[in-house]
Amino acid sequence: MKANVNPGPAFYDDTGFNYQDYWTSRNYEHEAEVIAIRRLLDGRRFGRAVDVGGGYGRLSVVLSEFADSVTLADSSSQQLELAGRFLAGHPRIDWRLMDAAHLDFADESVDLVAMVRVLHHLPDPTAELAEIHRILRPGGSAVVEVANMAHALNRIRHVARREPLPLTALDIRSEEARKRGGIPFVNHHPVTIGSQFVEAGLHTEHVLSVSNLRHRLLKKALPARAMLAAERAAQARLARIQFGPSLFFLLRKSV
Repeated sequence: MKANVNPGPAFYDDTGFNYQDYWTSRNYEHEAEVIAIRRLLDGRRFGRAVDVGGGYGRLSVVLSEFADSVTLADSSSQQLELAGRFLAGHPRIDWRLMDAAHLDFADESVDLVAMVRVLHHLPDPTAELAEIHRILRPGGSAVVEVANMAHALNRIRHVARREPLPLTALDIRSEEARKRGGIPFVNHHPVTIGSQFVEAGLHTEHVLSVSNLRHRLLKKALPARAMLAAERAAQARLARIQFGPSLFFLLRKSV
Protein backbone atom coordinates (compact mmCIF):
# COMPACT_ATOMS: atom_id res chain seq x y z
CA MET A 1 0.00 0.00 0.00
CA LYS A 2 1.17 3.53 -0.75
CA ALA A 3 1.90 5.56 2.37
CA ASN A 4 2.02 9.36 2.44
CA VAL A 5 3.49 11.92 4.77
CA ASN A 6 0.95 12.88 7.42
CA PRO A 7 0.91 16.71 7.66
CA GLY A 8 -1.27 16.96 10.74
CA PRO A 9 -1.86 15.38 14.16
CA ALA A 10 -3.41 11.93 14.32
CA PHE A 11 -6.00 12.01 17.08
CA TYR A 12 -6.54 8.27 17.02
CA ASP A 13 -2.93 7.15 17.46
CA ASP A 14 -3.44 6.87 21.23
CA THR A 15 -2.15 3.42 22.19
CA GLY A 16 -4.59 3.33 25.11
CA PHE A 17 -7.63 3.59 22.81
CA ASN A 18 -8.71 1.05 20.20
CA TYR A 19 -11.37 2.50 17.89
CA GLN A 20 -12.36 -0.92 16.63
CA ASP A 21 -13.11 -2.02 20.18
CA TYR A 22 -15.15 1.16 20.64
CA TRP A 23 -17.58 -0.07 17.99
CA THR A 24 -18.09 -3.55 19.42
CA SER A 25 -20.76 -2.20 21.81
CA ARG A 26 -22.33 0.14 19.26
CA ASN A 27 -23.93 -2.22 16.79
CA TYR A 28 -27.14 -0.17 16.60
CA GLU A 29 -25.26 3.01 15.66
CA HIS A 30 -23.13 1.15 13.11
CA GLU A 31 -26.12 -0.53 11.47
CA ALA A 32 -28.05 2.75 11.44
CA GLU A 33 -25.20 4.34 9.48
CA VAL A 34 -25.04 1.39 7.10
CA ILE A 35 -28.78 1.73 6.46
CA ALA A 36 -28.32 5.44 5.70
CA ILE A 37 -25.43 4.96 3.28
CA ARG A 38 -27.19 2.19 1.38
CA ARG A 39 -30.35 4.28 1.14
CA LEU A 40 -28.50 7.36 -0.13
CA LEU A 41 -26.49 5.41 -2.71
CA ASP A 42 -29.18 2.93 -3.76
CA GLY A 43 -29.14 2.29 -7.52
CA ARG A 44 -25.92 4.22 -8.11
CA ARG A 45 -22.56 2.97 -9.32
CA PHE A 46 -19.22 4.76 -9.00
CA GLY A 47 -15.75 4.15 -10.31
CA ARG A 48 -13.43 5.43 -7.58
CA ALA A 49 -14.50 6.15 -4.00
CA VAL A 50 -12.59 7.61 -1.07
CA ASP A 51 -13.51 7.08 2.60
CA VAL A 52 -12.05 10.18 4.30
CA GLY A 53 -11.23 9.68 7.98
CA GLY A 54 -12.69 6.20 7.79
CA GLY A 55 -10.67 4.78 10.68
CA TYR A 56 -10.09 1.04 10.30
CA GLY A 57 -12.53 0.79 7.38
CA ARG A 58 -15.82 -0.26 8.93
CA LEU A 59 -17.77 1.75 6.32
CA SER A 60 -15.26 1.32 3.48
CA VAL A 61 -16.72 -2.16 3.10
CA VAL A 62 -20.18 -0.67 2.56
CA LEU A 63 -18.86 1.82 0.01
CA SER A 64 -17.31 -1.07 -1.93
CA GLU A 65 -20.85 -2.28 -2.67
CA PHE A 66 -21.28 0.81 -4.84
CA ALA A 67 -17.78 1.49 -6.24
CA ASP A 68 -15.24 -0.37 -8.33
CA SER A 69 -12.44 0.67 -5.96
CA VAL A 70 -12.29 2.33 -2.54
CA THR A 71 -9.40 4.09 -0.85
CA LEU A 72 -9.52 4.50 2.91
CA ALA A 73 -7.73 7.77 3.78
CA ASP A 74 -6.92 8.32 7.44
CA SER A 75 -4.34 10.31 9.39
CA SER A 76 -3.84 7.63 12.05
CA SER A 77 -1.16 4.98 11.59
CA GLN A 78 -2.85 2.95 14.30
CA GLN A 79 -6.15 2.95 12.42
CA LEU A 80 -4.47 1.90 9.20
CA GLU A 81 -2.70 -0.94 11.00
CA LEU A 82 -6.13 -2.15 12.15
CA ALA A 83 -7.42 -1.65 8.60
CA GLY A 84 -4.72 -3.95 7.29
CA ARG A 85 -6.32 -6.79 9.21
CA PHE A 86 -9.98 -5.74 8.97
CA LEU A 87 -9.86 -5.23 5.19
CA ALA A 88 -7.65 -8.22 4.37
CA GLY A 89 -10.50 -9.97 2.56
CA HIS A 90 -11.44 -6.94 0.45
CA PRO A 91 -8.98 -6.66 -2.45
CA ARG A 92 -10.79 -3.68 -4.02
CA ILE A 93 -10.13 -1.53 -0.92
CA ASP A 94 -6.73 0.02 -0.25
CA TRP A 95 -5.66 2.32 2.57
CA ARG A 96 -3.40 5.35 2.64
CA LEU A 97 -2.05 7.69 5.30
CA MET A 98 -3.24 11.27 4.78
CA ASP A 99 -5.03 14.11 6.49
CA ALA A 100 -8.56 15.19 5.53
CA ALA A 101 -7.36 18.73 4.83
CA HIS A 102 -4.49 17.51 2.62
CA LEU A 103 -5.82 14.70 0.44
CA ASP A 104 -3.23 13.22 -1.89
CA PHE A 105 -5.51 12.78 -4.90
CA ALA A 106 -5.41 14.62 -8.19
CA ASP A 107 -7.99 17.26 -8.98
CA GLU A 108 -11.30 15.85 -10.21
CA SER A 109 -10.13 12.23 -9.93
CA VAL A 110 -12.75 10.74 -7.57
CA ASP A 111 -16.41 9.86 -8.16
CA LEU A 112 -17.59 9.39 -4.57
CA VAL A 113 -16.32 10.71 -1.24
CA ALA A 114 -17.61 9.65 2.18
CA MET A 115 -16.79 11.51 5.39
CA VAL A 116 -18.54 10.01 8.43
CA ARG A 117 -17.84 10.90 12.07
CA VAL A 118 -15.19 13.40 11.04
CA LEU A 119 -16.95 16.78 11.14
CA HIS A 120 -17.57 16.39 14.87
CA HIS A 121 -13.80 16.85 15.29
CA LEU A 122 -13.71 19.95 13.05
CA PRO A 123 -14.93 23.27 14.49
CA ASP A 124 -14.21 24.84 11.09
CA PRO A 125 -14.39 22.30 8.24
CA THR A 126 -13.68 24.81 5.46
CA ALA A 127 -10.39 23.21 4.37
CA GLU A 128 -11.77 19.66 4.45
CA LEU A 129 -14.86 20.56 2.43
CA ALA A 130 -12.67 22.38 -0.10
CA GLU A 131 -10.61 19.21 -0.49
CA ILE A 132 -13.73 17.14 -1.12
CA HIS A 133 -14.77 19.59 -3.83
CA ARG A 134 -11.28 19.62 -5.36
CA ILE A 135 -10.92 15.85 -5.74
CA LEU A 136 -14.49 15.17 -6.91
CA ARG A 137 -15.19 15.01 -10.61
CA PRO A 138 -17.90 17.37 -11.87
CA GLY A 139 -21.20 15.74 -10.95
CA GLY A 140 -19.48 13.58 -8.32
CA SER A 141 -21.19 12.73 -5.04
CA ALA A 142 -20.30 12.96 -1.36
CA VAL A 143 -21.89 11.40 1.72
CA VAL A 144 -21.11 13.61 4.71
CA GLU A 145 -22.30 12.95 8.26
CA VAL A 146 -22.87 15.86 10.64
CA ALA A 147 -23.24 15.75 14.43
CA ASN A 148 -26.54 17.62 14.68
CA MET A 149 -26.69 20.43 17.22
CA ALA A 150 -30.40 20.89 16.49
CA HIS A 151 -31.47 17.34 17.38
CA ALA A 152 -34.83 17.03 19.14
CA LEU A 153 -33.56 16.52 22.69
CA ASN A 154 -31.15 19.43 22.43
CA ARG A 155 -33.92 21.72 21.16
CA ILE A 156 -36.03 20.79 24.19
CA ARG A 157 -33.12 21.55 26.50
CA HIS A 158 -32.59 24.99 24.98
CA VAL A 159 -36.28 25.83 25.11
CA ALA A 160 -36.36 24.84 28.78
CA ARG A 161 -33.41 27.14 29.44
CA ARG A 162 -34.88 29.85 27.19
CA GLU A 163 -31.68 29.91 25.19
CA PRO A 164 -31.42 29.94 21.39
CA LEU A 165 -29.40 27.28 19.64
CA PRO A 166 -26.03 28.72 18.65
CA LEU A 167 -25.36 28.87 14.93
CA THR A 168 -21.62 28.38 15.37
CA ALA A 169 -20.03 24.98 16.05
CA LEU A 170 -20.42 24.01 19.71
CA ASP A 171 -17.69 22.11 21.57
CA ILE A 172 -19.56 19.62 23.77
CA ARG A 173 -16.54 18.62 25.88
CA SER A 174 -16.51 19.52 29.56
CA GLU A 175 -14.49 22.54 30.65
CA GLU A 176 -11.97 20.19 32.24
CA ALA A 177 -11.60 18.18 29.03
CA ARG A 178 -11.07 21.35 26.99
CA LYS A 179 -8.33 22.47 29.36
CA ARG A 180 -6.58 19.12 28.93
CA GLY A 181 -6.60 19.69 25.19
CA GLY A 182 -6.69 16.89 22.66
CA ILE A 183 -9.36 16.12 20.13
CA PRO A 184 -12.31 18.53 19.76
CA PHE A 185 -15.88 17.20 19.86
CA VAL A 186 -18.28 19.62 18.23
CA ASN A 187 -21.87 19.69 17.07
CA HIS A 188 -22.85 21.74 14.03
CA HIS A 189 -26.05 23.64 13.35
CA PRO A 190 -27.57 22.22 10.15
CA VAL A 191 -28.32 25.68 8.77
CA THR A 192 -24.72 26.77 9.17
CA ILE A 193 -23.20 23.57 7.82
CA GLY A 194 -25.64 23.73 4.90
CA SER A 195 -24.29 27.16 4.04
CA GLN A 196 -20.74 25.85 4.31
CA PHE A 197 -21.57 23.08 1.86
CA VAL A 198 -22.87 25.65 -0.63
CA GLU A 199 -19.79 27.84 -0.17
CA ALA A 200 -17.63 24.80 -0.93
CA GLY A 201 -19.55 24.14 -4.16
CA LEU A 202 -21.38 21.09 -2.77
CA HIS A 203 -25.15 21.05 -3.17
CA THR A 204 -27.52 18.98 -1.03
CA GLU A 205 -29.56 16.34 -2.83
CA HIS A 206 -30.93 14.39 0.11
CA VAL A 207 -30.77 14.32 3.92
CA LEU A 208 -31.45 11.51 6.41
CA SER A 209 -31.86 11.63 10.19
CA VAL A 210 -29.73 8.83 11.64
CA SER A 211 -29.34 7.01 14.99
CA ASN A 212 -32.76 8.33 16.00
CA LEU A 213 -33.04 5.89 18.93
CA ARG A 214 -29.56 6.53 20.29
CA HIS A 215 -30.33 6.48 23.99
CA ARG A 216 -28.99 4.03 26.55
CA LEU A 217 -32.45 3.32 28.02
CA LEU A 218 -33.94 2.52 24.62
CA LYS A 219 -30.99 0.32 23.73
CA LYS A 220 -31.51 -1.65 26.93
CA ALA A 221 -35.29 -1.90 26.60
CA LEU A 222 -35.81 -2.69 22.90
CA PRO A 223 -34.66 -5.70 20.87
CA ALA A 224 -32.01 -4.85 18.29
CA ARG A 225 -34.22 -6.01 15.41
CA ALA A 226 -37.06 -3.72 16.51
CA MET A 227 -34.73 -0.75 16.90
CA LEU A 228 -33.30 -1.17 13.42
CA ALA A 229 -36.75 -1.64 11.88
CA ALA A 230 -37.86 1.62 13.48
CA GLU A 231 -34.64 3.31 12.40
CA ARG A 232 -35.13 2.20 8.81
CA ALA A 233 -38.67 3.57 8.76
CA ALA A 234 -37.77 6.85 10.47
CA GLN A 235 -34.65 8.11 8.72
CA ALA A 236 -36.33 9.89 5.81
CA ARG A 237 -39.42 11.00 7.73
CA LEU A 238 -37.53 12.49 10.68
CA ALA A 239 -35.03 14.29 8.47
CA ARG A 240 -37.72 16.89 7.84
CA ILE A 241 -37.56 17.97 11.47
CA GLN A 242 -33.82 17.29 11.93
CA PHE A 243 -34.70 14.89 14.75
CA GLY A 244 -31.68 12.67 15.22
CA PRO A 245 -28.18 13.24 16.63
CA SER A 246 -26.64 12.58 13.20
CA LEU A 247 -27.63 13.94 9.83
CA PHE A 248 -26.37 12.26 6.67
CA PHE A 249 -26.15 14.54 3.63
CA LEU A 250 -25.89 13.35 0.04
CA LEU A 251 -24.07 16.15 -1.77
CA ARG A 252 -23.23 16.72 -5.41
CA LYS A 253 -20.51 18.78 -7.03
CA SER A 254 -21.86 20.99 -9.77
CA VAL A 255 -21.10 19.96 -13.34
